[in-house]
Amino acid sequence: MDSNLRRFFGVVLGTFLISLFSSYASNTLLGVVPVLPSLCLLIGIITVGIAFDIIGVATTAASEVPYHAMAADKVPGSMQAMWVVRNAATIATLCNDMIGDIVGTLSGAVATGIALSITHRAGAVQQAVWVTFLVSGSAAVMVGGKALGKDFAIEKANDIVYGVGKFLYVLETVFGLPITSLGNTVGSNRRRRAANKRKKRGSRTKQGV
Repeated sequence: MDSNLRRFFGVVLGTFLISLFSSYASNTLLGVVPVLPSLCLLIGIITVGIAFDIIGVATTAASEVPYHAMAADKVPGSMQAMWVVRNAATIATLCNDMIGDIVGTLSGAVATGIALSITHRAGAVQQAVWVTFLVSGSAAVMVGGKALGKDFAIEKANDIVYGVGKFLYVLETVFGLPITSLGNTVGSNRRRRAANKRKKRGSRTKQGV
């Protein structure tokens, strides 16, 4: 199967499963949690969406060059930051598309649940007004936050990516998660695999001669 096709099915399946789990968890939580904590949950979801959008934009705007000297000095997180830049397309898809769309859907569902909790004894008109107000408000805050975050992400791209690199460094060294060892989807590993294939073809040609 083509790599782009595998990536498509992987993104579709991953997004569906994460959306399914997060929607079920949030709806279950809204059924037992009061309105005020639910509003805090909604704010947290919107914040997560804005933060991941900033990370996704920063990975595409960052340059790998500053991390070379840091890696030579063995600065913690520098190798992971290089890995992030080399995998910018994949990470941007994860942060901006997958997580961004999931957070958008989830915030709308949570806002609707909050509105229905507030107006559970009111009429249909009041419920519709509250649902429209909260869903539109949460969407407006998220879009506005992402718009402000894009300028910040572009200006501080290398700093943001280095922060992500340090976070990945902690995950790998403290928790033993082999994140960067998964390989570069758009970096040296792909070129290395292509070079190995050329070498194998060359050796087979020599053996045939």
